Amino acid sequence: MKALFIGGTGTISSAISASLIKQGCELYLLNRGNNNARVPDGAIILKADINDEANVCALIKDLNFDVVADFIAFVPSQIERDIRLFAGKTKQYIFISSASAYQKPLSDYRINESTPLSNPYWEYSRNKIACEELLLSEYRKNGFPITIVRPSHTYDERSIPLGIHGSAGSWQVVKRMLSNKPVIIHGDGTSLWTLTHNSDFAKGFVGLMGNAHAIGEAVNITSDESLTWNQIYQIIASALEVKLNAVHIASEYLAACSDYDFTGSLIGDKANSVVFDNSKLKRLVPNFTATVRFDQGIRLVLDYILFHPEFQKDDPEFDMWCDKVIENYNAAMNKR
Repeated sequence: MKALFIGGTGTISSAISASLIKQGCELYLLNRGNNNARVPDGAIILKADINDEANVCALIKDLNFDVVADFIAFVPSQIERDIRLFAGKTKQYIFISSASAYQKPLSDYRINESTPLSNPYWEYSRNKIACEELLLSEYRKNGFPITIVRPSHTYDERSIPLGIHGSAGSWQVVKRMLSNKPVIIHGDGTSLWTLTHNSDFAKGFVGLMGNAHAIGEAVNITSDESLTWNQIYQIIASALEVKLNAVHIASEYLAACSDYDFTGSLIGDKANSVVFDNSKLKRLVPNFTATVRFDQGIRLVLDYILFHPEFQKDDPEFDMWCDKVIENYNAAMNKR
């Protein structure tokens, strides 16, 4: 198989790239070359900015692919560019959408690919929906061979998946846990969430590549494990061997705080219970099974981050914000 990935070194795509190289795929990665540490040996780098359409067109002039996958397309204009670049040059174009595009609020907590797409709370999700609509139109009108993939919350060894964190990432929350400081859990912590290790995501994704039955289809790729946010935070605390000091604060209140914009990521996503039906993926990729439980995956993450200080990014502003929000919450509760 001959494949081109636009990106190819991120949380989701790096595991796929590594898996394909092991399987003997001829893999091209088109990116700006800013993250070469995650490029697997054997991958062919096409160094370019995908937004420089003329340059990319020249680079791929004599190349054709079995699969092209864009991991960094977020708005319809980028999809329009990809159609111009790759129409007639690939047998399959895979777009990475998002499970956050599904209807909010959900009419049924069980999500499959026929669940309506509608998210009035998050522009990111609405843009993904618009991209999907554009691709489906191109498939129906002109036969552009698309497959749409909808991941949910996917993590790797460099990312600690949490509901609430600051702009510098999740480390400050872990640091609060290690210091026995209270940490914020949105809502009452009982809503269900799905976390998928990137190695499991890669299994499903590779199974869709070159799969004739996936053309024209949208497919979820997630774990089958569902956990409450209380369980997620407790599992992290247990892996750190500390006691969890949790403070539950309404998602609507957190979204209303002016310091951080949590409306999209909470009200439009993580505050909702989600349980994914992966039966369509398993029909298309019969050997797909997500095998990394979260309690296993988070130990891999914490082992990596605790031994790599470069991923321990302090966020004093977020730390002070947490203290302020918790102080205000406790003051309000004490008045009752």
